[in-house]
Amino acid sequence: MTDPTRIETDYLVVGSGAVGLAFADTLLTESEARITIVDRHGKPGGHWNDAYAFVALHQPSAFYGVNSLPLGSGLKDTHGLNAGLYELASGPEVCGYFDAVMRRRLLASGRVDYYPMTDWRGDGRMVSLLTGEETRVQVRRKTVDATWFGTSVPSTHTPGFSVADGVRLVTPNALPHLAQQGGPTPGRYIILGAGKTAMDVGVWLIGSGVPADRITWVRPRESWLINRLTTQPGAEFFHESIGAQARAYQAFATAPTIDALFEQLEAAGNMLRIDRSVRPQMFHCATISTGEVETLRLITDVLRHGRVRAIEAGGLRFDDAFVPVEDGALYIDCTASAVTRRPPVPIFEGDRITLQMVRVPAPTFSAALAAWVEVHIANEARQNELCATGGLPDQVGDYPQAELANLRNQLVWSSEPELRRWIRESRLDGFAKVVKAVTPDEADKMAVLLDLRDRAWPAAANLERLARSATGSLSASTAI
Repeated sequence: MTDPTRIETDYLVVGSGAVGLAFADTLLTESEARITIVDRHGKPGGHWNDAYAFVALHQPSAFYGVNSLPLGSGLKDTHGLNAGLYELASGPEVCGYFDAVMRRRLLASGRVDYYPMTDWRGDGRMVSLLTGEETRVQVRRKTVDATWFGTSVPSTHTPGFSVADGVRLVTPNALPHLAQQGGPTPGRYIILGAGKTAMDVGVWLIGSGVPADRITWVRPRESWLINRLTTQPGAEFFHESIGAQARAYQAFATAPTIDALFEQLEAAGNMLRIDRSVRPQMFHCATISTGEVETLRLITDVLRHGRVRAIEAGGLRFDDAFVPVEDGALYIDCTASAVTRRPPVPIFEGDRITLQMVRVPAPTFSAALAAWVEVHIANEARQNELCATGGLPDQVGDYPQAELANLRNQLVWSSEPELRRWIRESRLDGFAKVVKAVTPDEADKMAVLLDLRDRAWPAAANLERLARSATGSLSASTAI
């Protein structure tokens, strides 16, 4: 008789968010392994279960999800701030997609077991968050940590500032439900935070009819932003996407400083910023359309006193200032860190796999590629050579090293023919098929591809110099 308190599995995947599911999906395709997935959420999708209703992907749906199942319809938006570009799946669409991945793909295989509302305690123990019952797990091959990014969203994080009694503070999740909550209509909306969540809130408020002059935006830092036009899949966007990569390589190869690098990328149309009068010091790979940027520029009441230390009855307390705020204001907390940044570790270490970025910023592609490498490459040193980690940037000075890691990995992948074939066929890659489809008679496109090839080594050499100028040292994993 089977003991329900003891199970065996080949791979234990901790986390059923996008990264864990992308790894499990490719592992299922490439091997005969049995997989057990454990997660503290009640449904697959990780942080998407806790996101605000109007959240959407930053980049086209074609680049997200698991390799075996397309996300979205593959159509372009016909109206709104993303008009003319490929669709961006909404939060509810993403949650529904991951639910379908679990039910129709993973569980339907007969080789995957799923334990929602369950906490992995390590040392072979997982505990139900509903009953407290413990299950012992014997992992025959490896434990896969799909929680490395430590994603934090507004609805689940604790604000890093004090809040006085009577202050009306909400997360973005509450905004669509203000009418149901009752209370007076806010006279002013105050957005706290400078990241993509804050940008989403600003666009949503204005799009929902709130006049821009009734919005105050606390922006401790300015950010460089990726122009979404440069991320479009499909042959019709060759010059916007592959051409953008060629323009980036030119900047990588020639920029004398990191500030000059971003200025060249802005001049090339690759990068955007909301306030052209302020030099950004932050870069989180946030991707945005020019229409969204123009909308956000309508918000002119911007506070740049650093981070909020306290919301008091009469206003906002900063380290060096107190800014009075009228009574009845609604404060919107967008200060969650999104992704925890920590020093990278080897992805493959003995009986443990720690999923991280091998292409920035492509978490699901990175996880799927790591699964392919796990199945097909036996030597651990070679596995880590093929999956050198690229940290997600925070400061602008982190960007050269992230791009250097991308270049280095692309070079190493090209030396592994079967992996190169897998990447070319992977829907999560997006651009390999566009490049492969170019024919010799398309002189303009061939010129772009030749330019990319010729600039790769000069780009790598200068990126290494820029990375050293920012950090004083460069890890061996990213040096070329």
